[in-house]
Amino acid sequence: MRPVILRRGLVALFAAAVTFGAITQAQAETLRIGYQKYGTLVLLKAKGTLEKRLAAQGVDVQWTEFPGGPQLLEGLNVGSIDFGVTGETPPVFAQAAGADLLYVAYEPPAPHSEAILVPKGSPIKSVAELKGKKVVLNKGSNVHYLLVRALEDAGLKYTDIQTVFLPPADARAAFERGSVDAWVIWDPYQAAAEQQLQARTLRDGQGIVDNHQFYLATKPYAQKNPGVIKTLVEEVRAVGEWSKANPEDVTQQVSPLLGLPADITLTSVKRQGYGALFLTPEVVAAQQKIADSFYQLKLIPKPLSIKDVIWTPPAAVAKAQ
Repeated sequence: MRPVILRRGLVALFAAAVTFGAITQAQAETLRIGYQKYGTLVLLKAKGTLEKRLAAQGVDVQWTEFPGGPQLLEGLNVGSIDFGVTGETPPVFAQAAGADLLYVAYEPPAPHSEAILVPKGSPIKSVAELKGKKVVLNKGSNVHYLLVRALEDAGLKYTDIQTVFLPPADARAAFERGSVDAWVIWDPYQAAAEQQLQARTLRDGQGIVDNHQFYLATKPYAQKNPGVIKTLVEEVRAVGEWSKANPEDVTQQVSPLLGLPADITLTSVKRQGYGALFLTPEVVAAQQKIADSFYQLKLIPKPLSIKDVIWTPPAAVAKAQ
């Protein structure tokens, strides 16, 4: 009986090993993408074209929604996603926190797609009048740099205002209650506040920030899967070019996902930048300026080198751009 039991044990052990190997292989062949409620990745997810192309490479796609860029990059930092998109500022905070990330691509500037808003009845007419006032924003999000630059441009220091850090939904509630004097926010929350609350734009990003969107990946994933990254950027670019040419069609797709009326969604769609590209020296320099500003303000604990975390596509991938 003992040899039979031993053989059965070996068979069971072999089966367990095969199962474990299959699970490990499945995990290795799954691309985990983090996205936010709004942006090109939402459209890419809806179209399903990425899944079709990557299926030919033996890769499945898993999507996870995040409420904002900082939360998305935390997911990337802890290894729950491989790839995602955020505004300019979250990658700076993530890199300062030690996240093992790489910038992969960026979208053209969208300076009108973020703004400092005040209630419709507010007596505040300029950024300079925010001195001593309460300003709410999502800490570490793209609008954090907009606030810094707008204050500088108005001759104020960052410490001249009272910052209140809340995620968008809570920030809007505080804004509506009158608990804060201004709200620094991005689309589509921005467009919704402008149209639903008649919030007034004190200053948007025009002339002071680019408001790039960045596509980022974990360093291990990008280095091991350049072909997948190439396909991703191609599909993001294709969806972006289609979106730029068909804003009404985009609105019909996105409006139900956002739970917002079509007119508000259309405003957001038209203000967005489209056409993902691999990073240029000029974009890297602009991002370095953001990192330097936050270090000087002691918002991050150490100086950063942005050029050290830029993904360099292999020659065959770079030619495809």
